[in-house]
Amino acid sequence: MNKKILHLPLVLAMTLGLLACASTGGGSDPVPRTASDQTDTDRRAGVRIELAYGYFARGQYNTALDELKQALAVRPNMPEALNLRGLVYAALGEIPLAEESFRRALGVNARDPDTLHNYGWFLCQQARYPEAFVQFDQALAQPQYRGASRSLLAKGVCEASAGQLSLAEKTLARAFELDPSNPAIAVNLAEVLYRNGQYERARFYVKRVNDQAEQLNAQSLWLALRVERRLGNTATVADLGQQLRRRFPQSPELQALDNGRYDE
Repeated sequence: MNKKILHLPLVLAMTLGLLACASTGGGSDPVPRTASDQTDTDRRAGVRIELAYGYFARGQYNTALDELKQALAVRPNMPEALNLRGLVYAALGEIPLAEESFRRALGVNARDPDTLHNYGWFLCQQARYPEAFVQFDQALAQPQYRGASRSLLAKGVCEASAGQLSLAEKTLARAFELDPSNPAIAVNLAEVLYRNGQYERARFYVKRVNDQAEQLNAQSLWLALRVERRLGNTATVADLGQQLRRRFPQSPELQALDNGRYDE
């Protein structure tokens, strides 16, 4: 049986942008390639990768693999295809194949920040925390990397999963400085602050999310409820509980509330 990827304990359902897109443009190339720079082979492979990413995002992993096989048939060492293949294999629980794909992609381009980021996240999911931190730091060290807030988010979640809450707080605070509108960063930072007993600060960050109707979800409401409970605000706790029951009646968070499981 294949080893399953570990589920990390923070608010990861909100981190949909946490993985790096394996796009054909690269993550840090200071001179982006234009259509005139690409060969017909490049374009065919690029189309296959974009299709594969779409299938991957929809959970159609085997179809994504088929598209990647066709991309790699025409460009066998295309790092973008190898990077995405690593993500797909990881999602399928094919851990050795995923690691081989990431390592092969880095063998082609050891400084590609998207591959470094995704390999770091993969290692974090395997609880190989020191190795994961190295990959995130290398991604963040790349000049003109456009995904720094995403890598800081991933590293902060990974640090928290490793029990390094003080480091996680600092890392997520840096991510928030770079991207204060990102609800995944705000909620994960609030979660770490909550775990560190900084309830007023946690309230500030989760409230930013819950004040936006399009961002509010069961996880952010549940975190806000737990914060207010710690602060002793009984009326607010009751109100948030009613909202959770009305808006998300089938959510695991409501089940946790009904069972009194506030801090599992």
